[in-house]
Amino acid sequence: MFDIGFLEIVIIASIALVVLGPERLPRAARTAGMWVGRARRMVADVKSDIDREIRESELADMRKLGEEVNSIKDDVSKDLNRATESIKDDDAMTDVVDSINESAKTLREDASEKTGTS
Repeated sequence: MFDIGFLEIVIIASIALVVLGPERLPRAARTAGMWVGRARRMVADVKSDIDREIRESELADMRKLGEEVNSIKDDVSKDLNRATESIKDDDAMTDVVDSINESAKTLREDASEKTGTS
């Protein structure tokens, strides 16, 4: 976290021993350790809260995108159904389909006469 080496720790401990003395040094070390632990837990809690919020935000965005995709799919399906109904109702298209069917029937009959099959 702070990139402190062994030599720096020895120097800090020596200075603390001189300043605080051997009687108060263990209690000061416990208090410092307690505060460092609290700070680490606080940082971890904040980090997990931020991660959770980011995940919830991304999930909400994905849900919204899924709803948009479903809406577009429904619109396309409705438009396709309307177009299909329009084509079915169109007399010109019916005439074209009937003409194609008649041509296919004629071609089948011609092919069967030429090959001699029924």
